Amino acid sequence: MSVLISASDLRALGLAVLGAAGTPAFAASAVVDALLAAELEGISSHGFSRLPAYADQARSGKVKAGAEVRLTVQAPSVLMVDAGNGFAFPAIAKGIEAAMVRAREQGLCALGVRRSHHCGVLGFFMEKIAAGGLIGLACTNSPAAMAPWGGKKAVFGTNPLAFGCPRARGEALIIDLSLSKAARGKVMLAGQRGESIPADWALDAEGRETTDPQAALRGTMLPLGGAKGAALALMVEILAATLTGSNHASEASSFFDATGPAPGVGQFFLLIDPGPFNPDFLSRLEALCAEILEQGNTRLPGDRRRAEREKRLRAGISLPEDLLTDLRTRAGEY
Repeated sequence: MSVLISASDLRALGLAVLGAAGTPAFAASAVVDALLAAELEGISSHGFSRLPAYADQARSGKVKAGAEVRLTVQAPSVLMVDAGNGFAFPAIAKGIEAAMVRAREQGLCALGVRRSHHCGVLGFFMEKIAAGGLIGLACTNSPAAMAPWGGKKAVFGTNPLAFGCPRARGEALIIDLSLSKAARGKVMLAGQRGESIPADWALDAEGRETTDPQAALRGTMLPLGGAKGAALALMVEILAATLTGSNHASEASSFFDATGPAPGVGQFFLLIDPGPFNPDFLSRLEALCAEILEQGNTRLPGDRRRAEREKRLRAGISLPEDLLTDLRTRAGEY
């Protein structure tokens, strides 16, 4: 059974849950805003279903909820952020703010984030970059969940990749995809709901296709596009982890349990000012978008999510009753 709750009430509830777990206001706000954006866009696997695990990890110290975020300038167009094994969201927010200034000054800026954590929906950050008139490209690694093509042992995470750019008319163009056929969070949600999953999402521990989400979680996710998706996952692993000095997927602990060392994963962002490359960028982009939309049954990436956001802002957000009860119980401790 599901219950409707307004976005404002859900945000207040999220802040109370993290506050009860010892998370300072600056970090709690960054986390909750990102989770709320995911819920508003209908991406519940990266929304408030993550909050109990976040709170448990903050309470146990697996996530250093009040970690000091350290930003360093490595070169004129290269910034590094040390998240201090805290939440990813405040660290990335600080890095992007500085990187946007550098990108406008230098034409582009690369940002690496190390000793980080789960960063939710990457498109959330692309929206901010594009709203500032810049092109953004981002990727993150995650705990091992996907085998290399032809293998059985997980080496890569689901390793999402995102892109965003401003438009002359309408909202920014946002592309955000996991490199597995489905996000692992969707498999976990299916398990919690007692539902099966499509047979082409994952393999069990023996390398066989499975519709059982629990068997899938003990096995490996399948890459989007077969061998090509696995190659892209390798590219993301190199950029997000090897380049930033972060843990590789096979070295990272779970985002979901409160025991063990911090995951220590990484993120990589590239911010580009389109003006120095092409003063006519925006008009040329509109021509390309128009060519796509001229054909029937087409849409631009991100349009569905924006429509969902507007609907949920009006009607409220639907959460499973047991999740909402759990969150309210946790908040009551604050």
